[in-house]
Amino acid sequence: MKRIHQAALLAVLTLAGCASIDTGGGPGIPGGGGLPVTTPAGVTDSAPPRPPTWPELDEATRRQRLARLLPTTLRDRQAWANDLHAAFVHLRIPHEPGVYCSALAIIEQESGYQANPAVPGLGKIAWKELQERAGRYGIPELLLEAAMLKSSADGRSYRQRIDALKTEKEMSDLYEEVIAEIPFGKRLLADFNPVRTGGPMQVSVDFAERQARERGYPYPVGKTIREEIFTRRGGLFFGVAILLDYPAPYDDVVYRFADFNAGRYSSRNAAFQAAVAQLSGRALARDGDLLRYRKGLAQVEASSVETALRAINSRLRLSDHDIRRDLMLEKGAEFSDSVLFKRVFALADQAAGKRLPRQTMPEIDLKSPKITRKLTTEWFARRVETRFKSCLGRVDATAG
Repeated sequence: MKRIHQAALLAVLTLAGCASIDTGGGPGIPGGGGLPVTTPAGVTDSAPPRPPTWPELDEATRRQRLARLLPTTLRDRQAWANDLHAAFVHLRIPHEPGVYCSALAIIEQESGYQANPAVPGLGKIAWKELQERAGRYGIPELLLEAAMLKSSADGRSYRQRIDALKTEKEMSDLYEEVIAEIPFGKRLLADFNPVRTGGPMQVSVDFAERQARERGYPYPVGKTIREEIFTRRGGLFFGVAILLDYPAPYDDVVYRFADFNAGRYSSRNAAFQAAVAQLSGRALARDGDLLRYRKGLAQVEASSVETALRAINSRLRLSDHDIRRDLMLEKGAEFSDSVLFKRVFALADQAAGKRLPRQTMPEIDLKSPKITRKLTTEWFARRVETRFKSCLGRVDATAG
């Protein structure tokens, strides 16, 4: 079992574009140029045949094995397995049990295998958001309350629907209707739906819309991509995409889990921030953001990281323009190959007298109306890691 677990971990850690992993047979002879092992003439190989690996299984068998990794109490367990398997097929993710376990661990942590999970106190959250935005746009509260007493599309008043809210999909649908039907709806919400994540893996709506626009979406779209993330198949597709469909330069899968929570490459960027702090002597947050952002766009104003880098630009032998150019790569794999990244770590390694980590846990406090206690990205990543290891422990039993 230890051997299987090591192979599973390796599969997750070496995801690089995801389709580039060799999932064929065993390795060739060391130093033998990859030549296959052959049996000398006249010698019978009596070793029992090895069982097929997951990538070698036919799809039906693999889906059955995958279903056995899911909780036995889960309704539609095979349907969940089928949709997750389909996401791996569409995204060309390697069909390794450890890679599946990484996705299953996120699903279990984020929703407990609910395509549209309930959120405690959602009605109060929604009403508070409406009141705050009404105040911001100068709409009297009495006018807001009167508008919410109007009948909505399902016959109930908007206030009744708010009070009865249980899921983010219900809340998202309600806000879309308020925007369209209430006279001051567009002014009140300014085309802003406060539900920013959803589905079984709590995927960002912005990410899902960008992924569908740039990389495509394999299923027929109902009304919007926003609605698709609240379905099992859509939520799993986009969740697997953001978790696994990018090359992560880590030697421990827990940092991929941290990235899922904090944003792609946040663990790498947090390590870069630590190196810059050491070189510059300045205190820097290790949150994984190297530039200032507003509505997802990098701002012209220099961040604390950029300011610290400019202060040591002579040691880096880079101009301010060069520094900004390379920092603009921070959300992609290519930043690791930039001149800035390499020179910062070369100097930091030299100063420390050892090779510094190229990955570290982002230091982020999680903030959301849904969160009622102090939680951090590290807390999230470690919880997922525990679920991941538990899943690996069930892999052997799936062959039965």
